[in-house]
Amino acid sequence: MSIAELRKKYHQRICERIICIQKKDGIEYPNFADGSNDASRKISWGIVDRLGCPRNYRLISGQTAGNQFENVTREFLQESFEMLKHLRPGEWIYSAQSSISDFEQYEHLAYLEEVIKHDRKLESALRGGYLIIPDIIIARWPVSDEEINKNSPVISHKDSVAGLTPLRQVNRSTPTKILHASISCKWTIRTDRAQNTRTEALNLIRNRKGHQPHIVAVTAEPTPHRLASLALGTGDLDCVYHFALYELLDSTKSLGYDNSHDEIQMMIEGRRLRDISDLPFDLVI
Repeated sequence: MSIAELRKKYHQRICERIICIQKKDGIEYPNFADGSNDASRKISWGIVDRLGCPRNYRLISGQTAGNQFENVTREFLQESFEMLKHLRPGEWIYSAQSSISDFEQYEHLAYLEEVIKHDRKLESALRGGYLIIPDIIIARWPVSDEEINKNSPVISHKDSVAGLTPLRQVNRSTPTKILHASISCKWTIRTDRAQNTRTEALNLIRNRKGHQPHIVAVTAEPTPHRLASLALGTGDLDCVYHFALYELLDSTKSLGYDNSHDEIQMMIEGRRLRDISDLPFDLVI
């Protein structure tokens, strides 16, 4: 199966499990649009029509939509990243709602959190939500020396070298997973959600010991200025990925929303916004 086919399958799952039609003041709109924003409603309809989603009128709560978006996105990433395994070999793990303290770069935070809980002065000074729980994580297990030496002799237990790297299984009494990517899923974007995503990203950057994981966000938000609130700027998120970027571009263009279309193009050309189909390739890097 190709990436294009997996992308289509991803959209079919979203249409079946998540997208439904809501009504406000007698006006119908897809549930990832802002019901009080005319442009948001029209752009969303354009995306829905291009994806070929059926008109589903069942009621889905915002929390349910968000949870399902995480699940469907994780399924897509697992299927697509496994297709590229020859470019990034390893024993990979894909999961949702895992604390970062489960991973090599952040396991010290569990100890810090425990110490802070028992010291009020430290708690008031340092309490900062260190133990982030990303929506989706991709991680890998350390490798055995046998695997490292698979093609040629690279390392031996007799050698007094490479004794600290977490990639070698023998260097830890208990092998610890290495966090490769932290993926934030936002069905829609509001100002507070954009800020929360950035804060989590900065915590991942500042509190790590070792290699920084990929830090990205995936969203279905249809409104360009809200996408910009998360996508613009550098230093926290690697990039923002839209679940249907090409359909979003076509929708804004056909509606004659030139400013919105140009804003999206600016984010794309600035390497701050990409399509969901780009993400598995970027994760290989």
